[in-house]
Amino acid sequence: MKKIKPHKNLITILKKKSGRNNTGRITVRHQGGRVKRYYRKINFKQNIFGSFRVLSLEYDPNRTGRIALIELPDKKKAYILAPDNLKVGEQVEYNHKTDLGFGNRMKLKYFPVGANVFNVELSPGKGGQVARSAGNAAIVMAQEGKYTTLKMPSSEIRKVLAECFASSGLNSNPEHKFKKIGKAGLARKKGIRPSVRGSAMNACDHPHGGGKNKQPIGRHPRTAWGKPALGVKTRKRKKMSNKFILQRRGKKKRS
Repeated sequence: MKKIKPHKNLITILKKKSGRNNTGRITVRHQGGRVKRYYRKINFKQNIFGSFRVLSLEYDPNRTGRIALIELPDKKKAYILAPDNLKVGEQVEYNHKTDLGFGNRMKLKYFPVGANVFNVELSPGKGGQVARSAGNAAIVMAQEGKYTTLKMPSSEIRKVLAECFASSGLNSNPEHKFKKIGKAGLARKKGIRPSVRGSAMNACDHPHGGGKNKQPIGRHPRTAWGKPALGVKTRKRKKMSNKFILQRRGKKKRS
């Protein structure tokens, strides 16, 4: 893929936050530095119907997948998430119902069972929120009335309104999962600062700290501020959207 300069009308300056909130306090640790970069304005809604030609496939430093520049009917241009196997010069189509070509976007109720979809809406008209990172896709498990059952990339199975839009295929750059950072300098360019294990600190600096030589974390796992961690459920038990989740995601196996 050739190095292409981003379209001037579709970029904006991305300010550095370095893990700080509006008062300047660090609320997310181990962030800071990173190289300067522009933010590419992505059209996640893709709410203009028609057939559009792909002008270029580009690298986006703000996401793991690739993005595609398309030409709209009024000669304006827009960035979209590029599906895997999409090529320059091909057409992508957005409509209520269309065929299963790479990147074509339509309502969930028209996808057959077993189809891969990405950039999926959770509320009609809100824009894609699910399966947007490199190589990710949700799988259509069933069509039941006004709901479509999807298997999410996390293995969670949930119902989504069939009127929501989704793109056909899977997101581009599936090889990203094999990429290794390799050296500390590359992590610093990404804005990842060095992190120290709590168990390597002194007792006055972290609830896991203290002890002689290499010690276990002691008592129940806690954060640096003493709150329970490692397995504690953070989702609200009475959250409204719980009724749409048919099966929660499985636990990751520890290596």
